[in-house]
Amino acid sequence: MNQTRKQNFLQLISFYKPYAGLFWTDLACALAISGITLILPLGVRYMADSLLADGTADIRRLFLAGAALAILAAIQAACAYFLDYQGHYMGAKMERDMRHQMFCHCERLSFDYYDEHTVGGLMSRLVGDSLSLAEFFHHVPEDLVINVVKIVGATIILLAIHWQTALVILAFLPFMTLYTLHFNKKMGVAMQEGRQRMEEINAQAEDTLAGIRVVQSFANEAMEEEKFRRHNERFLENRRLSYRGEAQLYCGMDTFSALLPILIVVFGGLAILDGSMALPDLLVFLLYIGSFTGPIQSLVNTSRLLQEGRTSFRRYLELMGTEPRIQDSPDAAMPENIQGRIEFRDVCFHYGGEPVLQHIQLTIEPGEYVALVGASGVGKTTLCSLIPRFYQPQNGQVLLDGMPVDQISLHALRRSVGVVQQDVYLFTGTVAENISYGRPQASREEIIEAAGQAGAHDFIQSLPQGYDTFIGPRGVKLSGGQQQRISIARAFLKNPPILILDEATSSLDVISERLVWQSLERLARHRTTLVIAHRLSTVRNAGRILVLDQNGICEQGTHSQLMALGGVYANLYRTSPEL
Repeated sequence: MNQTRKQNFLQLISFYKPYAGLFWTDLACALAISGITLILPLGVRYMADSLLADGTADIRRLFLAGAALAILAAIQAACAYFLDYQGHYMGAKMERDMRHQMFCHCERLSFDYYDEHTVGGLMSRLVGDSLSLAEFFHHVPEDLVINVVKIVGATIILLAIHWQTALVILAFLPFMTLYTLHFNKKMGVAMQEGRQRMEEINAQAEDTLAGIRVVQSFANEAMEEEKFRRHNERFLENRRLSYRGEAQLYCGMDTFSALLPILIVVFGGLAILDGSMALPDLLVFLLYIGSFTGPIQSLVNTSRLLQEGRTSFRRYLELMGTEPRIQDSPDAAMPENIQGRIEFRDVCFHYGGEPVLQHIQLTIEPGEYVALVGASGVGKTTLCSLIPRFYQPQNGQVLLDGMPVDQISLHALRRSVGVVQQDVYLFTGTVAENISYGRPQASREEIIEAAGQAGAHDFIQSLPQGYDTFIGPRGVKLSGGQQQRISIARAFLKNPPILILDEATSSLDVISERLVWQSLERLARHRTTLVIAHRLSTVRNAGRILVLDQNGICEQGTHSQLMALGGVYANLYRTSPEL
């Protein structure tokens, strides 16, 4: 076993450690079940051979033997109950632990990971893969114990009773095993492809349903249905191949299971005729058939669980092995009082090989109100995203209060930066829950105060349940302006020393925009504020306006200074459609 496989194996068995007692009890029950399964036919043989052979019987001994077998059957049933209930529950606990690990890891992954992966694909891993591994964790160890004990025990017993007939059974088993493994391999390939097809379906459905308003507004339901139909048909074809392999497998196994008793009766009958076997021994051989065919049939399920578990665990390792590109440094600082001085030193950033920002030199003083303007695609949002380390520059440094941001704890850094975006994201829940997302421990009074500062209190009071009104997924029950003011209230409650307004009002009508900007101006007081402007009229009062083009910052100054300069900003302002 190479080092990587050893590490993967150790990581796999680490999920059993918190439940070691339950796991070993589960295996003990599995051992008891298989042991009793082997004992019961011997008990029947004893009753038939010793108590009923001559046509007379000691009724007391007969009942005692029957009672002993009944007690063993009751113990077997109790162990099977424990195995089925607590064993599955143990697997479910491990599934919970693994899903929690994956979810927490997904939360730490950087923005660039989500730029390249779909949420539907991640959901498939969180739900589907963890469920497959739960079945693997529970069933595989106990199935191996039960089946190995059954086959080995039955083989020893039958060889001791009549080795010639036992060899007939053993000679038959390799053909059953090879047949099972061949078709099970084909099923495994189909299942692995099916998992990929299901991930594609999840991703397509999530993409379409998340954008259902766009789909319906463009009347493109038919196009989206066609996309989904193609993925669905590919999944159906995969399922057809899987079911065909399953049918071939189980039909063959049923045939083998039917032929084996016939062989035993034929060879056992010949043995009885030549006097080397008694009739009760033939009965025992027939009773032990299940101890051979059962484990081989179980091999199908065990092998399937192994394949699904291996695939799911590989995907789990792949996800967990994806290191967030942006992490805390080992000695990350936790500054308590951030003033808000921001500095860019020769910062360069490219995305996918395409340069976005080049050699940015910029200093923003605490409490300064700075606007960023320029054509789409020149890097305004990217520049602001480097401050809370949503992305990492390839060259240069971003500093906060003189300290490189990559030396500040991500938690402390991002708690110090408030972002209000054009595309507001509100969570499914109530108004109060969404506002308190800015500071989860806030009291109701603090939530109401933040809403008042954001100009949202009056309209919230008019809602059916006020602050406890359910606003639906992404706040669909509120207007755009109301959603934006909720997000501003959230930022007020967070109360960060640095504020980034990323085209926060560009999608609003004029009246809503005016109301929202009044809230934003209150929020911006006494904070270092960066405004990404879509409508230039909204930033005329900014203390400094930065004009960006493909080469970086090409102009900066106040509105009047830039207009007097008659350069890029003046041209943008004069041609602005809002004027």
